Amino acid sequence: MSSGELREPVFWILTSLTGGRQHGYAIIQAVAELSEGRVALAVTTLYASLERLQKDGLVQGGGDEVVSGRLRRYFAITSEGEQRLADEAARLDAKLRVLRTRLGRASTATAGGAA
Repeated sequence: MSSGELREPVFWILTSLTGGRQHGYAIIQAVAELSEGRVALAVTTLYASLERLQKDGLVQGGGDEVVSGRLRRYFAITSEGEQRLADEAARLDAKLRVLRTRLGRASTATAGGAA
């Protein structure tokens, strides 16, 4: 997978899996909670994303279980997926450092100009 920016739903899917293997519905709930409601995954979006993540080696199947007569497919993040999240965190951190520096200059310039 490229080292470019992760799309927000994929970021949250991978983040949800850092807590351990989860089935689809649990991932949908975790993404909504972790993103504070900003991301609401449709089932089709989730499974299309998981399929791509599996092809890219970032997620693997974590087994199937039948619960109350329904099949639950579980997924787990791979070490490559964890590394991809760490890379994304570093990328976001670098952007924030630039922003904070620029905002700091803007605040200083505004405060200095008002005096």
